Amino acid sequence: MMPHDQTGVVLPYEQICEMVAEAGYDGLAIDLGAGDVAQANAVRPHLERFGLTPLIVAFPKTINALEDTLLMAKDFGAPFVDVIGQVMPLSVDGMIPVIRKWIEMADQLDMPIQFETHRNCITNDLYATLCLIDAVPEMRLCADLSHFVVDREFKLPLDDRDAGLIQRIIARSESFQGRVASRQQIQLQLSFPQHQKWVTLFRQWWRDGLISWRQRNLHGDCIFLCELGPPEYAMTDANGRELSNRWEEALQIKSWVADIWSDLERH
Repeated sequence: MMPHDQTGVVLPYEQICEMVAEAGYDGLAIDLGAGDVAQANAVRPHLERFGLTPLIVAFPKTINALEDTLLMAKDFGAPFVDVIGQVMPLSVDGMIPVIRKWIEMADQLDMPIQFETHRNCITNDLYATLCLIDAVPEMRLCADLSHFVVDREFKLPLDDRDAGLIQRIIARSESFQGRVASRQQIQLQLSFPQHQKWVTLFRQWWRDGLISWRQRNLHGDCIFLCELGPPEYAMTDANGRELSNRWEEALQIKSWVADIWSDLERH
């Protein structure tokens, strides 16, 4: 719901939904960290009018806090809830029962959940997340790999070990998010020459992710969210103006991923 261009103009919900639908997207995300339930309810009729499927992104601060979001997501018709859990025990042993409780809650309410690979949450750290998916086989991820690139300060070219760790994350991911990062910046401009080595890496990861998903799922939809955040995710100049147009970049990512999917369909 934030500005999609350098003017800083906040577009009304109806116009946003119309733009998203006309661009060929199937839905959009409702981020309960950036917004709230009142905003979600306000945008809902526009989603329904334009035939857009909502994806609910939750930031539960307690174990029980997730329940209300699961019920809301079910009412909205969301395919799953993207959990960015704010319950953050210091040890993996402390994290495991939290993850299991949230999965149990989701199963009881028949509302699927996926845990996003995201900084400042229970899946903040790549190594801890790998331990979690080993300990909890039913845990499924929503892969926003940009966060792990910054978190681990990956260097290019990736060595075999780091590349293998990311492939383990991909193999447990049921959906993906599109943003390109570097080892020092969470969100890069897609067209800048100095960023192309990172663009190439992420496009390959997205291809790997879709291949893996198709191998594990004979039916259904793989959800790919083009997620480009406003400042301070987006880089700005000295006057606070963004260095690129995020709407145009989202369309570019959409085109890349659609081409990957089409290519896999042909083969």
